[in-house]
Amino acid sequence: MRISNSFSDGEVQVLEFILQTILRGGTPTMAARHKDFASVYRKVISMKSRIEKQRTTKSSVGTIASPDGDRDDALTG
Repeated sequence: MRISNSFSDGEVQVLEFILQTILRGGTPTMAARHKDFASVYRKVISMKSRIEKQRTTKSSVGTIASPDGDRDDALTG
Protein backbone atom coordinates (compact mmCIF):
# COMPACT_ATOMS: atom_id res chain seq x y z
CA MET A 1 0.00 0.00 0.00
CA ARG A 2 1.61 3.25 -1.10
CA ILE A 3 0.39 6.30 0.78
CA SER A 4 3.01 8.81 -0.25
CA ASN A 5 6.24 8.48 -2.14
CA SER A 6 7.26 12.10 -2.45
CA PHE A 7 9.93 13.33 -0.07
CA SER A 8 12.15 16.34 -0.56
CA ASP A 9 15.94 16.01 -0.47
CA GLY A 10 16.02 17.50 3.02
CA GLU A 11 13.35 15.10 4.27
CA VAL A 12 15.29 12.14 2.89
CA GLN A 13 18.40 13.43 4.69
CA VAL A 14 16.48 13.62 7.98
CA LEU A 15 15.13 10.09 7.58
CA GLU A 16 18.55 8.74 6.66
CA PHE A 17 20.15 10.49 9.65
CA ILE A 18 17.55 9.10 12.06
CA LEU A 19 17.90 5.57 10.71
CA GLN A 20 21.71 5.63 10.75
CA THR A 21 21.74 7.03 14.28
CA ILE A 22 19.35 4.38 15.57
CA LEU A 23 21.24 1.57 13.83
CA ARG A 24 24.43 2.73 15.56
CA GLY A 25 22.71 2.66 18.96
CA GLY A 26 22.20 6.39 19.35
CA THR A 27 19.15 8.57 19.78
CA PRO A 28 17.66 10.67 16.98
CA THR A 29 17.21 13.82 19.10
CA MET A 30 19.67 15.81 16.99
CA ALA A 31 17.47 15.29 13.92
CA ALA A 32 14.77 17.44 15.51
CA ARG A 33 17.00 20.46 14.88
CA HIS A 34 17.10 19.81 11.13
CA LYS A 35 14.99 22.32 9.20
CA ASP A 36 13.02 19.56 7.41
CA PHE A 37 12.25 17.50 10.51
CA ALA A 38 8.83 19.09 11.06
CA SER A 39 7.87 18.38 7.46
CA VAL A 40 8.84 14.71 7.77
CA TYR A 41 6.92 14.43 11.03
CA ARG A 42 3.76 15.95 9.48
CA LYS A 43 3.98 13.51 6.56
CA VAL A 44 4.35 10.54 8.88
CA ILE A 45 1.35 11.62 10.94
CA SER A 46 -0.65 12.20 7.76
CA MET A 47 0.27 8.75 6.42
CA LYS A 48 -0.66 7.17 9.74
CA SER A 49 -4.10 8.78 9.73
CA ARG A 50 -4.70 7.77 6.10
CA ILE A 51 -3.80 4.17 6.88
CA GLU A 52 -6.14 4.18 9.88
CA LYS A 53 -8.93 5.65 7.75
CA GLN A 54 -8.37 2.97 5.09
CA ARG A 55 -8.60 0.25 7.73
CA THR A 56 -11.94 1.49 8.98
CA THR A 57 -13.44 1.97 5.51
CA LYS A 58 -11.77 -0.99 3.82
CA SER A 59 -14.69 -2.31 1.86
CA SER A 60 -18.39 -1.80 1.36
CA VAL A 61 -18.82 -5.55 0.80
CA GLY A 62 -18.89 -6.25 4.53
CA THR A 63 -15.34 -7.12 5.48
CA ILE A 64 -14.97 -7.61 9.22
CA ALA A 65 -11.68 -6.77 10.90
CA SER A 66 -9.95 -9.73 12.54
CA PRO A 67 -9.24 -9.68 16.28
CA ASP A 68 -5.84 -8.42 17.38
CA GLY A 69 -4.82 -11.75 18.89
CA ASP A 70 -3.81 -15.01 17.28
CA ARG A 71 -6.61 -16.54 15.18
CA ASP A 72 -6.37 -19.92 16.96
CA ASP A 73 -6.74 -18.24 20.35
CA ALA A 74 -9.80 -16.37 19.11
CA LEU A 75 -11.42 -19.60 17.92
CA THR A 76 -10.69 -21.64 21.06
CA GLY A 77 -11.66 -18.78 23.34
